[in-house]
Amino acid sequence: MEHTMDLLLRAKNGDKKAGELLVQENLGLVGSVVKRFENRGYERDDLFQIGAIGLMKAIEKFDFSYEVRFSTYAVPLVTGEIRRFLRDDGMMKVSRSIKESGWRIKRSREKLEQKLGRSVTLQELADDTGLSEEEIALAIDASEEVTSIYQTVYQSDGSELYLVDKMADDAPEEEQLLNRVTVQQLLEMLDPKEQRLIRLRYFDGKTQNAVADVMGMTQVQVSRMEKKVLHKMRLMYEKK
Repeated sequence: MEHTMDLLLRAKNGDKKAGELLVQENLGLVGSVVKRFENRGYERDDLFQIGAIGLMKAIEKFDFSYEVRFSTYAVPLVTGEIRRFLRDDGMMKVSRSIKESGWRIKRSREKLEQKLGRSVTLQELADDTGLSEEEIALAIDASEEVTSIYQTVYQSDGSELYLVDKMADDAPEEEQLLNRVTVQQLLEMLDPKEQRLIRLRYFDGKTQNAVADVMGMTQVQVSRMEKKVLHKMRLMYEKK
């Protein structure tokens, strides 16, 4: 780690050779990120080149005050660069089977919510469509992209759950790390009051009523502010 920090410091001070060496030593990181985006209609080498641009941006933007490993900081930037390329190119591929599952889930949700008069649980969607809960989370995420991970669903005991929470349970360790770093970066872009609300709700697991007591607000005010902040975070995520 000291070696990497030394290269970063030298690169930021204009040492081109240090920057080139830093890129070379972290190309394996780019490769591991690229694997997540294979089979989407693009050559691996093309995605690798885009990821390398993200790596160079990470070197340029790295702030030593973050007190994190360079690789931890770089992964979201590499990932973001590839995602931005796929989104801007307008050709992010989703398999036909996943698209079909997405339509089945959408129809099922509309039918069940109209019948039950409430949001449906993952288990209810699974029972009605014949898909597993993991397949449902994947299909919704693929068809609705970023906003889908904040779709509110409910567990069998009636407790509130976001799809991102469900998917995180089964995500590889590397992806869980990526999610945590990304969320941390988004939190740093919020004002102190917004940060406090999100931390109380999603890190401390407090109910809206409990957050209202802590922050001197009403439950309705907390609910409105929470929706506003989550929407703000989604927009910031899409621009990363």
